Amino acid sequence: MPGNLMHLNATVMCPHGGRVAFQPSQTRGTVTGQVVWTVADLTTVTGCPFFVGNKPQPCVTVQWITPSARIRVNGSQVITQGSTGLCLSAEHIPQGAPMVSVIQQRTVGQ
Repeated sequence: MPGNLMHLNATVMCPHGGRVAFQPSQTRGTVTGQVVWTVADLTTVTGCPFFVGNKPQPCVTVQWITPSARIRVNGSQVITQGSTGLCLSAEHIPQGAPMVSVIQQRTVGQ
């Protein structure tokens, strides 16, 4: 999906307000001096307050469904602002799509 490339300091949140962060698997691909997200990176969600009844069901990770079709870093597809992701609980139950609020505006990919 076309869109601006996601980078280390992008602000992404789960649908319930938890913060999405990633641990880069590489440091070679950068935009504006910051490492870009790829499907190979470990993505974690912290601070998600979601409950189902009395049971906590916080988002803990993001699975990227449609990363960039054309751009790769070290063989892994990059994540763009237009990429579709799905926040998952620890039991891998889909919780909704992550929301991107801050991203670099210089580099666009597809």
